[in-house]
Amino acid sequence: MAKNLLNSPFNILRILFLLPFFFIQSSSDTPSTICKSTPYPSYCNTVLPSSNSSSNVFDYGRFSVRKSISTARKFQSLIEKYLRNSKSLTITAVRSLEDCRYLAQSNIDNLISTFQIVNKTSQTLSTLQADDIQTLLSAILTNTQTCIDGLQATASAWSVRNGILTPLSNDTRLYSVSLALFTKGWVPKKKKRQPIHNWKKLKLQNGNLNLKMSAKNEAIYGAVTNNNRRLLQAVNDNGSDQVLVSDIVIVSQDGSGNFTAINDAVAAAPNNTNGSNGYFLIYITAGVYEEYISIAKNKRYLMMLGDGINQTIITGNHSVVDGWTTFNSPTFAVVAPNFVAVNITFRNTAGPIKHQAVAVRNGADLSIFYSCSFEAYQDTLYVHSLRQFYRECDIYGTVDFIFGNAASHFQNCNMYPRLPMSNQFNAITAQGRTDPNQNTGISIHNCTIRAADDLANSNITIRTYLGRPWKEYSRTVYMQSFMDSLIIPAGWSIWSGDFALNTSYYAEFNNSGPGSNTTQRVTWPGFHVINATDAANFTVSAFLLGDDWIPQTGVPYTGGLM
Repeated sequence: MAKNLLNSPFNILRILFLLPFFFIQSSSDTPSTICKSTPYPSYCNTVLPSSNSSSNVFDYGRFSVRKSISTARKFQSLIEKYLRNSKSLTITAVRSLEDCRYLAQSNIDNLISTFQIVNKTSQTLSTLQADDIQTLLSAILTNTQTCIDGLQATASAWSVRNGILTPLSNDTRLYSVSLALFTKGWVPKKKKRQPIHNWKKLKLQNGNLNLKMSAKNEAIYGAVTNNNRRLLQAVNDNGSDQVLVSDIVIVSQDGSGNFTAINDAVAAAPNNTNGSNGYFLIYITAGVYEEYISIAKNKRYLMMLGDGINQTIITGNHSVVDGWTTFNSPTFAVVAPNFVAVNITFRNTAGPIKHQAVAVRNGADLSIFYSCSFEAYQDTLYVHSLRQFYRECDIYGTVDFIFGNAASHFQNCNMYPRLPMSNQFNAITAQGRTDPNQNTGISIHNCTIRAADDLANSNITIRTYLGRPWKEYSRTVYMQSFMDSLIIPAGWSIWSGDFALNTSYYAEFNNSGPGSNTTQRVTWPGFHVINATDAANFTVSAFLLGDDWIPQTGVPYTGGLM
């Protein structure tokens, strides 16, 4: 006869102790319960395998990432199939497919990198490592959405849309599930660190970087600049900072440097460096460079230094009207991690009549633009994906002139709305967050918003907004910035009807100037006037974890609120 376990006080205590564990295991380890933490519970249930006694959020997360890799590869093969049979398509449709092929490969790379991390551990990651992976998974969703947007905007691509957009819709949900499970399992509950101090307050000397070079490179640099360039001296509690430079090449149109074209200098940069030896520096002397530049992912730790805004100018005029996609219209595009640009003007001169015409597309993780100018009209600066910092830059444009879905922070910058076409309005930002678990958004801190000269002198009243919700979870924050009277009292514009007004996140904190009054702002659920505690989440130290990667560049920044 079986022994009655309840006869023993010890056994009773043991059962009472284990009972909660059994209930937690049986509920939390089933796909139906796990899937409740994702934006697509029903779809998630169809994807995850039936649970077994040892399954948990980490097992499901790894399964989801593995499936995502397989799915991304299948989609890439599908795109290749359409491109092989593209003779009947227009050049714009082909370019849209080529964008998708590029983005699919990027997704495969990011998913493989993700799996290498999540496959090693079933524990919460460090703050930095969790942010790295959440950034990659966020970018995967952004890349997929970019492909969808490009195909939908290409009228002549209708013959391939149904064959591509349907699988892409499922792919998007799968990637969203992967991001949600990663966030639930591997991301610390309090992932973002609050800024502890503003130690990185730098003393500027003529606005350049204090470079540490070899004697050979110092001689080359000095010969070209005639030793007139006093480099930035970065001072912190520990003394002087210097930016380590491994090698230097000079681009000069008069033939006095190593190259006359910027693209040739980029091609000469080493591939896949780890940065331990410093940056490969391309010094670009004053001149107007009519080049289309695309810096590939393997050109890591590349620094471009010009002679100053309106001195070193990179310019082009590609536009959507002329048959380019928004994604491949930029004069300058970069996806190389740890890229830095200083003292350069980037232009797209297509003009307002050509609609979307990008000056710079940035998809480079841990990238910085310092003392640069971005000049165009609609869609000037495409902050496409990953983590980006802009300091003391000028941005000119009209409709949605800062747009995209990076985690991007603008500090001490100037935003200059220009005179648009008739019947157009100005929107400074159009942020593209599509998923609540993406760590993306636009943070604008201690910046100045004034009308550009053409708008200021036009005597025409143009509605100028702080932003509008391009995607469902659009997120933009203005903090401690000056807003001139061109900003209308409502502050923010709709995209279409009531789209994203409940799910977007727009916030303002302690701004100044005649356009900063929030008493007549929109009353959407997604709009907030926030306090210092909430604003701190969007500072350089918290939003970008900038204390861990900006100091090595020598670029000045303030980690917290002013």
